[in-house]
Amino acid sequence: MTAMPEGAVQVHEGGRGTPTPRWGKVIDHTRCIGCHACTTACKSENEVPLSVTRTYVKAVDVGIFPQTRRVFQVTRCNQCDDAPCATACPTTAMYRRPDGIVDFDKSICIGCKACMAACPYDAIFINPFDHSAEKCNFCAHRIDVGLEPACVVVCPTEAIIVGDLDDPTSRVSQIVHREPVTVRRPEKETRPKLFYKGAHQATLDPLAARRPEGGLFMWSEQGRLPQQVTSGHPGPWNSSAAALLSYDVPHVAPWDWRVSLYTWTKSIAAGAYLVPLLLILTGFLTWTSPLWQWAAPVLAGSFLAATGALLIWDLGHPERFYFIFTRPQWKSWLVRGAFIIAAYALVLASHFAAGVFRADGIQHLMAFPGLPLGVMAAVYTAYLFAQAKARDLWQNPLLPPHLFVQAVLVGSAALIPFAAWLEPDAVRPLLWLLGGASLVHLLMVLGEVTLTHGTAHAHLAIWEMVRGRYRGFFWTGALLGSLGMLAPWLETWAVPLALLGMLSFEHAYVQAGQSVPLA
Repeated sequence: MTAMPEGAVQVHEGGRGTPTPRWGKVIDHTRCIGCHACTTACKSENEVPLSVTRTYVKAVDVGIFPQTRRVFQVTRCNQCDDAPCATACPTTAMYRRPDGIVDFDKSICIGCKACMAACPYDAIFINPFDHSAEKCNFCAHRIDVGLEPACVVVCPTEAIIVGDLDDPTSRVSQIVHREPVTVRRPEKETRPKLFYKGAHQATLDPLAARRPEGGLFMWSEQGRLPQQVTSGHPGPWNSSAAALLSYDVPHVAPWDWRVSLYTWTKSIAAGAYLVPLLLILTGFLTWTSPLWQWAAPVLAGSFLAATGALLIWDLGHPERFYFIFTRPQWKSWLVRGAFIIAAYALVLASHFAAGVFRADGIQHLMAFPGLPLGVMAAVYTAYLFAQAKARDLWQNPLLPPHLFVQAVLVGSAALIPFAAWLEPDAVRPLLWLLGGASLVHLLMVLGEVTLTHGTAHAHLAIWEMVRGRYRGFFWTGALLGSLGMLAPWLETWAVPLALLGMLSFEHAYVQAGQSVPLA
């Protein structure tokens, strides 16, 4: 029998009688010396560009001088058994192999960054050259030919160990089942297969160590680029009093101002159709109202088109947007939302066409699919955000009704100028609806920013929104929103105030949810 070469690992073929392995990894921090050899080996093996990393070594200084020491954490993809990135990916570009390795296929990645928003460990990035999502994939190409990952081979102290978690004879299985190990963020229930032995809590918790003053890290600076999320806790109330983050790589928030704007345009698209329909059902308008016959489909359709354009523009590969429809991964709310928007667009187009051909009966019929589709178009983003497990601020059960209220608010505001032109008698009901929706919106915001939050991540995101980086947008939105409550008295002057206030709040909320460091 020919001996296996040094550095090789046994690979099961998965045939009859040979069970597929379940690959896991142990990082032994009682051995790690922080040499960064794993980082450079990974970059060389996988041709990882500058400015991004699949793996790196985080460093934290613990203690008070002169009694201090430096502790490390080798940071990378956790190869989760319940991988949120694979669930959120709309095209299965991120997927979990039968052997437990979470791999990726760049040829079908659309660059939506949903996987980045979903990953609780900030392990995924967009390659700046090919604009596709990328991360540590366990060096799957080496595993498949019986070799160990590059980082394992190069580690001078054998601090990185890989093996089959289901094989009781493997070293990884013996360490995991017999020795004290830990994982990062177990509360996310992703069942990670990257285990840390002897790691310090100040490195495992991304908010345990305070960030250095001025964003000056060892060998690097952070916090000076757009969308950059500075590592470490920004305040003196970090969970480990004597811990200073000395080295970490910069990370970026996946979704920029285009996603903030998309939430606003989509709310108008939903509300512009729902508001006249609700006024008809409550007796304030008739089925022959020009707001229902013309303004609703035209205004809603225009902003829905803007919503679709923003979503496609935000993709790393906008030319591949049709993959969402041709190879959908139905667990992804990005896919479900795309089909909701497409169905809603069909209703709006049919409604408009019926008006052109004076088919009033068809317009009445459009209300039956239009009502649920309009509501779903307004609220599905709550489920898309909830699928971003990394962002604790967005894990809010009241977000769906809040998004519905926002749609009513901006929808009524956007319709008021049309009502003043087409149907002046409808202006007053719309103003009262705008004022009432503004009041409910502000009460829901007040509850969210004043109640105690369940996690430190959500608490810090609220702090960033109200007092930190996005406070200007938040308080502008709150001020203008409070003026929206006076719509019955301000009349048409309330329209720009309400619309701009909601846009400002949406930007603060979307960006603050991504402002908390995860690694």
